[in-house]
Amino acid sequence: MKIGVLALQGAVREHIRHIELSGYEGVAVKRVEQLAEIDGLILPGGESTTLRRLMNLYGFKEALQQSDLPMFGTCAGLIVLAQDIVGEEGYLNKLDITVERNSFGRQVDSFESELNVAGIAEDIEGVFIRAPHIVEAHGETKVLSVVGEKIVAVQEDRYLGVSFHPELTDDYRVTQYFINHIVAPTIVEKV
Repeated sequence: MKIGVLALQGAVREHIRHIELSGYEGVAVKRVEQLAEIDGLILPGGESTTLRRLMNLYGFKEALQQSDLPMFGTCAGLIVLAQDIVGEEGYLNKLDITVERNSFGRQVDSFESELNVAGIAEDIEGVFIRAPHIVEAHGETKVLSVVGEKIVAVQEDRYLGVSFHPELTDDYRVTQYFINHIVAPTIVEKV
């Protein structure tokens, strides 16, 4: 399996490292044509407005809206996957959620927290940097983790979204879960 990381901004190398630690090939995706060569895509963190502008500029918005590729969004990537963003329209509209940007505060309010992420582990290290949270999960969307009352991880079908940055730790189990439990079954479906 080959897993792509959208390489427009964010911790691309760190995500590729987690893919490789999971036993798979990771590739930096810089062109829309590369989407045909991968089995799943990670949308990394960064600044969500900038990420959306770059995705528009390079043609990724339309391509990903039409794609059924499994996708995993971290922080800004989660925002991009959401159907609804507080005060804004959704972008890719893949996850049936409402998300609020920067809801944990500014850069100085960044923090780490040990998370119980359903189906993955009870001791996932979450790094929250100007992180969003999920206000509401709708329909078939499963809540996987919360911090206090705030939802920070969800899954709906072939889409996984988290408010935190698993790639900034040495713990690659969230990425491994995405590949083994979300991407792999879609490959079996294709055969």
